[in-house]
Amino acid sequence: MKLPPLLQRLNLNLGFPRLPRPQLLLHRSQHGGRSRMAVPRCSRRRRNILLVSSAVLLLVLGIFTHLYRVEAELSATWRPSPQDVIFASKPLPPPPPRDGFLYTSFELPFRTRGRDVVDRGGRKFVLASVNWYGASDERFVPGGLDVRHRREIARTVKRLGFNSVRLPYSDEMLYSNPVVDPDAVRANPDLLGRKALDVFVETARALSDEGVAVVINNHITSATWCCGADPCDSGWSNDDENSIIGGIPGVSFCRVGQTEKQWVGNWMLVMSRLKDVEGVIAADLRNEVRGIWGTMPWNKWADAAERAGGRLMEMNEGWLVVIGGTESGNDLRGVRERPVRLFVTTAGGKKGGGDGEGEEEVMGGRESATREVKDRVVYEAHVYSWSGWGSTEGRYARRKYDSFARSMRRNWAYLVEENIAPVWVGELGAPRDPGVGDATYWHNLMRFLGEANADFGYWAINPRKPHGNTTETYGLVLDDWETPVLDYRLRAMRELVDENLGAAKAHGDGWRGLL
Repeated sequence: MKLPPLLQRLNLNLGFPRLPRPQLLLHRSQHGGRSRMAVPRCSRRRRNILLVSSAVLLLVLGIFTHLYRVEAELSATWRPSPQDVIFASKPLPPPPPRDGFLYTSFELPFRTRGRDVVDRGGRKFVLASVNWYGASDERFVPGGLDVRHRREIARTVKRLGFNSVRLPYSDEMLYSNPVVDPDAVRANPDLLGRKALDVFVETARALSDEGVAVVINNHITSATWCCGADPCDSGWSNDDENSIIGGIPGVSFCRVGQTEKQWVGNWMLVMSRLKDVEGVIAADLRNEVRGIWGTMPWNKWADAAERAGGRLMEMNEGWLVVIGGTESGNDLRGVRERPVRLFVTTAGGKKGGGDGEGEEEVMGGRESATREVKDRVVYEAHVYSWSGWGSTEGRYARRKYDSFARSMRRNWAYLVEENIAPVWVGELGAPRDPGVGDATYWHNLMRFLGEANADFGYWAINPRKPHGNTTETYGLVLDDWETPVLDYRLRAMRELVDENLGAAKAHGDGWRGLL
């Protein structure tokens, strides 16, 4: 029925909805004729939406099914080889002889020469390291001091076949520096009543006295397990213009706020306590610098590393300065265009000693000298099974060797293969009971390290984590901090050493390194 003109205007003005007109569709009947059938247009729209939604749902379901199958395959139980079983059934082989193995058989200080770390006489030394953590966590104490004397743990490090230790600390340990919990050092009675920094220094000294070289590592700002998603711990500063999270002067959004100046000051404090410890050979400036979704520029980190490294060189030019890659230690590609260089600046003329080149300036009416300290920078990469997750080729646990090796060369290995600078893979590791993915990653990495003859540090010796006293599945000793875990990992690392020693003797350039 047609509405009168007035009601039509009211309908328009009041905004009453207009009903859609039926659409007349033509179709052929069974007898060849044509008939008309009214089908609303909204029905076709609903049908199209339903079809598209179903297609999207099926696509998402297919992706999740594929990912589930991939993860199931990677997590499947891996069976050790007969050689691994034989290795585990026998006593741990003795470590290499002291000569050419421990830092005490080299002429200090160490420096770099192309891709190598060498001593004063040009003899190559390889950092074959293990991480010993705990001082960077909430108890502020290296693990195991409640079970074994620190000198005994140092001997275990050597017996396992390592010649150096990466010893991490947190900045919070220095800000707080409490008297340590007596229970945390009960196997070291001489450390009872001592503060956290004292315990850290004495642990480094014990390693040095046993002939084990020490790399001091600034691991994290707040004392906790590293590394989570907290941006407050993602870089060297979180409370100034150099921070990834910006920073407002005088306002901190982090539980433990830190400026770059404080970070450098912490380094100066720690290393001033270790100047007389001969076995402390290097400062690893910061663990796993990273941004949010790849937002940490290499140049920004390199600038900060130069400032901190230069200050450390002013204290002792005999130390090496270790600089990790960005993106959680994975990426050293920026080094090609922007290498890190270390400079010392002194007032009143050039500083004596050293082998760098410098230039003189006049600052504030006083003569000042800026000099480059060369051959001290070692770069650091971290490689785990879950690394490479942002790549179209997937995580390293999923990679075939050719794909894995391409990523290694692109990210860091070009530096050693082109004889540009040393690279120390300061963190790598795998669980005691690996899945297929973990085992694939591990064997690919061991193969590549053998081909590249690169330095490395295993994470970690500890059998337990400080938080909650939970099991460290990557650990290399049992809870007694003495009994080794004999499995595929130690076997592979021992074989890697044999390959490196054989290559060194064949080339006649001395011991190329030992594990």
